[in-house]
Amino acid sequence: MEFLAEIRGVTKSYGRTVAVNNMNLMIPRGKIIGLLGPNGSGKSTLIKMMNGLLTPTAGSITINGFAPGIQTKARVAYLPEKTYLQDGMRVCDIVDYFCDFYEDFNRNTAFTMLQSLGISFEARLKTLSKGTKEKVQLILVMSRNADLYILDEPIAGVDPAARDYILKTIISNYSENASILLSTHLISDIENILDEVIFIREGQVLSHLPVDQIREQYGRSIDSYFREVFAC
Repeated sequence: MEFLAEIRGVTKSYGRTVAVNNMNLMIPRGKIIGLLGPNGSGKSTLIKMMNGLLTPTAGSITINGFAPGIQTKARVAYLPEKTYLQDGMRVCDIVDYFCDFYEDFNRNTAFTMLQSLGISFEARLKTLSKGTKEKVQLILVMSRNADLYILDEPIAGVDPAARDYILKTIISNYSENASILLSTHLISDIENILDEVIFIREGQVLSHLPVDQIREQYGRSIDSYFREVFAC
């Protein structure tokens, strides 16, 4: 099997604090994968290293055969947990910016999704609610024709009524050769779209399994199984 991303022996330390500890992980193509774990488990640190925002203390990360850098940024679409867009910009200006910056960005896809959610093209971000800003940011990410989509809490600030649409947007806007790595605490809301789950604790991978195997072997939903594994 050809893997889209490979994490080999990766450690990230901050002094004596180890956020990711000798992690090994393979991300296949054509899958929607949940990256799940309690707060402080190392999920965000791993995501930032995969996006080149942090450098591993040890080990290696490759995406499409390249270490995180210019080559991978052109093929990885990243949705960070916090909004990074400038409040003074209009939605249409941000779309233009993404068109200029990413060759794989589809303007028509973006405008179609914005219209479906009733988001004005002329609106400035500072006039939008936190949840609507997050919708705009997700639309921008999913309007790219990327190889890997890394989504950090994509529905955390979104009202329940919009979650179904956003999840449909996620599953309908990536190719069969691409994969989505999705980190969230709202497991019950997203587990029906997942193909696989990765459980992380204390910077290490506890398990990486197909969701069907968990349901068949343990007779539980992913949310229920997660609660059992990480019970305090």
